[in-house]
Amino acid sequence: MGLFTKKEPPAFGTSAPVTAAAGYGGRPGPLSQWTVGAQVQRALSIPTVSRGVGLITSTIAGLDFKTYTLGWNGEEYERNYIPNETWMQRPNPEVTRSFMISSTVQDLMLWGRAFWVKMTEYSTGFPASFMWIPHENVYTPNDAGPEWFRMPDDIEINGVPIDPANVVTFLSPINGMLWTGNRAIQIATELDAAALRFATNAGGIASGYLQQKDSGEPLGGEDLTELAQAWADARGKLAVGALNNLVEWRESSIDASKLQLHEGRQHAALELARVLQVPAWLVGVSISSMTYQNSQQARQDLILFGAKPYIDCLQETLSLNSVIPNGRYVELDVVKYIRDVENAADTQEPEA
Repeated sequence: MGLFTKKEPPAFGTSAPVTAAAGYGGRPGPLSQWTVGAQVQRALSIPTVSRGVGLITSTIAGLDFKTYTLGWNGEEYERNYIPNETWMQRPNPEVTRSFMISSTVQDLMLWGRAFWVKMTEYSTGFPASFMWIPHENVYTPNDAGPEWFRMPDDIEINGVPIDPANVVTFLSPINGMLWTGNRAIQIATELDAAALRFATNAGGIASGYLQQKDSGEPLGGEDLTELAQAWADARGKLAVGALNNLVEWRESSIDASKLQLHEGRQHAALELARVLQVPAWLVGVSISSMTYQNSQQARQDLILFGAKPYIDCLQETLSLNSVIPNGRYVELDVVKYIRDVENAADTQEPEA
C-alpha cells in the first residue's frame, strides 16, 4: 500500500545539519539589550495609532506561510505548492511566530523597514532560524533615513558591526509613519495633552478664574500665581472653597466639551487613520456613511488597503535567493483569511 503514492519533495533544509550562522558568533552580549525609542512610545500612546497598528500586525501575524514554485501550463504560469521550510512554522524557536511577525510588521509601519538576523543556517548556507531586531537598535551609516533607498551594506546593531549577508532587511513600499505622519502624531498628542490638562485640573468642578477686586493693594504676578495654585489645590481636594472680600471667583462660560476638544480629537483620529491606511471605521472613528453591510467589507478592506503593502514586502523579501533557493517563492495565505471572513458573515445569525 502506498507504493505508487507520489511523494512531495522535502523542504530544502529538512535533513541538513544545523550550524551557527557565519559571522554571528552566537549572539554577543550587546545584541541582547533592546530599547524602545521615545518616538515609538509617543505614537503608540495614541489610541488610534495603537488600534490601527494592532489591527494590521495581528491580522498579518495570523496568516499562514505557503511555499510554491511556478510551472508553465502552456498558457500561463501556475503555482505548484510544495512543503514549507522548517523555519516558517516558527522563525525563531525562542519566541512565538505571531510575536515575531507582528513585531516585524510594526517596524515596517512605524519606521519603513525591519530586520531579521540569521541565528542558524543549514549546511547548504540557507538560514534555518532568525531573530527579529528592533529597529531602534539598528544603525546603517550609509543610509541614515528617514527615507530608505536601498538594502544596507553597512549595518551596526547596538554599535556592533554585523555582516549584511547575515541580516534580512525588509524595505516597506510605504514610508514609515513616524516620518510621514509626524505632524498628525504631534497634533493628536497636543490635543490629548490639552484634554488631559482639563480632566486633571477640573476634577469635576467648573473652570474659571480668580479676580482681585478694585479695593485693596494690587497683587503682583508671583502673588497671583500662588493664590491661583492654592485655590486649585484646595478645590482639587474639597468641593468647598473660601475667599476673602478682596478676591472674587468667576466661573468660565466655556462649554466643557470644547475644553475637551472633542471635534478636534475626532478629526485628528481620522487623519491618523488615513496615515495608517486603515478604514476609519475599524479604529473607532465615526463615519456617517458606514452601514452594517459595508462594515463587513471593511474587514476585507483592511487587507486590501492596510495590510497588503506589508504582506507583499514580507512575501517578496522572504522569496529572495539569499533566504530560499532560487525558483521557490513564499506567500502568506490571504485567500484563507478572506474565505474565513466570508464564512463568518454567512453564518452570523440575524439580530432579533
